[in-house]
Amino acid sequence: MNSKILQIAAKYIKGLLIAFAIIALLRGHNYPGGGFIGGLIAALSVIYYSLAFDAKKVRKELLIQPHIYIVFGLTAVVVSFLPSILNDLALMKGVWLKLQIPFLGTLKLGTPFLFDIGVFLTVIGVTFLFYFSLTKAE
Repeated sequence: MNSKILQIAAKYIKGLLIAFAIIALLRGHNYPGGGFIGGLIAALSVIYYSLAFDAKKVRKELLIQPHIYIVFGLTAVVVSFLPSILNDLALMKGVWLKLQIPFLGTLKLGTPFLFDIGVFLTVIGVTFLFYFSLTKAE
């Protein structure tokens, strides 16, 4: 498209959608759908941007190519299984690490969040691949 209004809006909306995607990921990691919905929103931000500009141009400007998102996402998913396997628990049983941070309190990190990050990255990569193959921006 060649609309200047759409191009200006896309620059600002892209950043807002990325921020909203991260919020959805962080908020949703204790509830179903955090990584999936966050990944869709993040991919949608780049797709919206490519509608305002050119999909081939946006594909070339991506810092990380879609297949790399998928590789890192699936790796994070597999790594999230390891603590439960090593502790003789059920396959997707959550394992939590509690860190005491001075002046902030306790920070709880767990395998469900790592799993959600993996889903987040995988969904971004797969959505990019679908979109770029449909627009023939390969």
